[in-house]
Amino acid sequence: MSNHSTHPTFNLGGRNVKRLGYGAMQLAGPGVFGPPKDRQAALTVLREAVASGVNHIDTSDFYGPHITNRLIRQALAPYPEDLTLVTKIGARRGSDASWLPAFSAAELTGAVHDNLRNLGLERLDVVNLRIMFDTHRPAEGSIEALLAPLVELQRQGWVRHIGLSNATPAQVAEARAMCRIVCVQNHYNLINRGDDDLIDDLARAGIAYVPFFPLGGFSPIQSQALSAIALRLGATPLQTALAWLYHRSPNILLIPGTSSVAHLRENLAVPTLPWTEDIGRALDALV
Repeated sequence: MSNHSTHPTFNLGGRNVKRLGYGAMQLAGPGVFGPPKDRQAALTVLREAVASGVNHIDTSDFYGPHITNRLIRQALAPYPEDLTLVTKIGARRGSDASWLPAFSAAELTGAVHDNLRNLGLERLDVVNLRIMFDTHRPAEGSIEALLAPLVELQRQGWVRHIGLSNATPAQVAEARAMCRIVCVQNHYNLINRGDDDLIDDLARAGIAYVPFFPLGGFSPIQSQALSAIALRLGATPLQTALAWLYHRSPNILLIPGTSSVAHLRENLAVPTLPWTEDIGRALDALV
């Protein structure tokens, strides 16, 4: 693994964004449903993120639903010129907090307009199509019919750039034949490395890769080993897992979420950790 700390930014939809961004998912209530327990704390952490130099925020109108986008608007509008807001469509929430597909042209169009209204924007910077053939993991199947309405919304000027979430390599290739794709957002971390080849392919094409669940899927034994390496690095296990991702490839954009300013500061310190090839090899050996 090479050292990518010399690449603190990467191009996302024509803008150079810092590789350490912020994910707004955790600003909603438990299970990403309902309001936060402390609204003021949520507004404070958003303002602190931007004040600390974060210029890439990941959100969606199905967080809450509608909660995180309204918090972002209240905390940050009018938005700084260099801030890139990335949202997702393709899912909706059941009244029991379940995650359901929302794929029809009418649902996708409605979702774009909901995001515009709740964020207070005239055009969305980047919209990721969340593919919901399987709620929890990528599943094969043509996405042409799902992507076509989003391409039309882009043509109409509501959407600047298009990305994908929960996508297989075949779906990424299918989408790239239809339109320009600026990012892919999938579950990937030190343990869950199914997208290794895809990340490298996207890096060659200049396309950002945005991993989520940096600690998702670790066994207790792997977590114990991660904690031991974190001690060597003088960091928390989450910081260490994020540092591994940061050094994995220069096209990886991180979006760790938190509702705490203290955790936000820990996350933003990741690029400054004293990374070595030995630490990287020790972490690679966890798989």
